[in-house]
Amino acid sequence: MAAPTLTDSARDLPYKLIATDLDGTLLRPDDTVSQRTRDALAAVTAAGAAHIVVTGRAVPWTRHILDDLGYRGLAVCGQGAQVYHAGEHRLLTSVTLDRRLAGLALAKIEAEVGPLFLAASRDGLDGDVLIGPGYTHHEGPLPVVRVGDHNDLWTAPINKLYLQHPGLGDDGLAKVALDVAGDLVGVTMAGAGIVELLPLGLTKATGLSLAARRLGMKAADTIAFGDMPNDIAMFGWAAHGVAMANAHDALKAVADEVTSSNADDGIAVVLERLFGLPRTQ
Repeated sequence: MAAPTLTDSARDLPYKLIATDLDGTLLRPDDTVSQRTRDALAAVTAAGAAHIVVTGRAVPWTRHILDDLGYRGLAVCGQGAQVYHAGEHRLLTSVTLDRRLAGLALAKIEAEVGPLFLAASRDGLDGDVLIGPGYTHHEGPLPVVRVGDHNDLWTAPINKLYLQHPGLGDDGLAKVALDVAGDLVGVTMAGAGIVELLPLGLTKATGLSLAARRLGMKAADTIAFGDMPNDIAMFGWAAHGVAMANAHDALKAVADEVTSSNADDGIAVVLERLFGLPRTQ
């Protein structure tokens, strides 16, 4: 189906940059993007706006989705650590987590809550995600490498460290980590069972601002869509933040509006309204 065209009244483009998270936002629960959402994004980009994916996933877990979408522009990956050119399959910027600081942070957190289960995302276009003993990873199409010892997680540069606790919930673990180690590393919660340690000061907003500058865009041009606490900084940077109906309460609390869920074309609903698009499906 051909993408719809914008009405004359929307030619002034209310936003020139559309930033979308992936999981729980652009992707439906089955990890696909609906035709309605594809059409809405195609229409606004054809009119001159830019769509940029901003995801917690590192590049190796993102590029197959971008390729499927026919996405050729910039993507912000790894919670802002990586700016990736999808059309050229090239990593433009990359920030790594200081492993010494991460080790100190981990020791402080474990002193409070006891031993943790760990995983790590290695840097680079082909960086593996390493899963340590006890860490729960939901098997799927995304490749991982299981290691038998936590020391194996530190043998090469990493973008981030994943934490799980055998009894403490995600919000509780993230709070403890921030309270005791927030002066050493960044801490974010990106989804169920996904509490992450990042380079201090790094957020999705960091990567998005770098990518936007390359595109000649600024915060005032940007509308952002997300669903988890790791999107809070991005909402703080963008002119308008839209939380999905399925979003975490912490993100809804700072959003400018709440749209339908990722299963119900929440991105398309907002773009159709703002840009004067007809609904295609």
